[in-house]
Amino acid sequence: MPEVQDILTQYGAAYRQGHKLSLVQLKAMNAIQNCRTAHLGGHMDYCPECGYTKPSYNSCRNRHCPKCQTLAKERWIDARKADLLDVSYFHVVFTVPQELNSLIHRNQRDCYNLLFRCVAETLQELAKDKKYLGATIGHTAILHTRGQSLCFHPHIHCIVPSGGLTALGRWQASRKKFFLPVRVLSRKFRGKFLALLNLQFPDVDQNLLNVCYRKEWVVYCKPPFKDAACVVEYLGRYTHRVAISNNRILKLENGVVTFKWRDYRDSSHWKEMTLSAEEFIRRFLMHVLPSSFTKIRHYGFLSSRGKQKKLRICKLQTGTKLIPKEKLSAEQLIQKLIGRKPSQCPRCGYSGLLRTGLSPPAV
Repeated sequence: MPEVQDILTQYGAAYRQGHKLSLVQLKAMNAIQNCRTAHLGGHMDYCPECGYTKPSYNSCRNRHCPKCQTLAKERWIDARKADLLDVSYFHVVFTVPQELNSLIHRNQRDCYNLLFRCVAETLQELAKDKKYLGATIGHTAILHTRGQSLCFHPHIHCIVPSGGLTALGRWQASRKKFFLPVRVLSRKFRGKFLALLNLQFPDVDQNLLNVCYRKEWVVYCKPPFKDAACVVEYLGRYTHRVAISNNRILKLENGVVTFKWRDYRDSSHWKEMTLSAEEFIRRFLMHVLPSSFTKIRHYGFLSSRGKQKKLRICKLQTGTKLIPKEKLSAEQLIQKLIGRKPSQCPRCGYSGLLRTGLSPPAV
């Protein structure tokens, strides 16, 4: 099956000649093209028991590479397990109208930061209102910039525990359904974002803001997770996703890419989409994030500032076991992923694979 790497290897050079790219986009393209190839060097595994030999090349570790996110995802999930509470969790999604897409794409870092700020303030301020919960909540926010068809669709996913800490330090459980009305969330988020957008970009088209203000913004809450294990599974699916995974790419023939996508407007049916390689690369690169941009953030009692004290209080009051935080080593994470120790021969099971270095080819 073709991969993103194959598309960039075959058509990336022509695309770079015909398009002006940012430095971070160029770095992402080069990293993906060279990932797990001889260009990055590696090592040779040899089994003295059965004679098995296989070269293993180094990964690029670029966060936009479809091949390099599995280990990073497992490492992140392992670090989050100690933060889970024995309560239900809600999944809330904040989106913006498509009329703002062009402005956001031209000013990605500023607008993405603005999205995070407005989402966090909306959730925290409404949760503190005694009419709804009257407590300080915690939540994890994850930025996504694409839809299933690789179109530009910035939105933020939030994972929210069902409750918070009151001013007296007591756990206040939420209702079984989400404790904040979705319409109230939507309108407060809309007002905040447009007001701050106008302040940050004084030259923005006022007609554009008026059009966006008259629209109902889409904020929706999915049914709560059953337990903490479901939260971990969900986070694993969402946190380290790249623009498109390799298993969705079906064909690469004669400069045309065919991939599958889920149409949520048509009962979530799977469909096929065909694009020229040039258009596929353009859409893929739209989702390369600004350099060093943090796309996963924690707020409230889950933030780094409040976690050590407040999260412990939350655990005690919700009956969550205080499990010592144990960090799995890289070898343990790899064993979890591949089902065997890295030093174990995949052919005969011998636990003493010999490893010799492979140097990158001379340029």
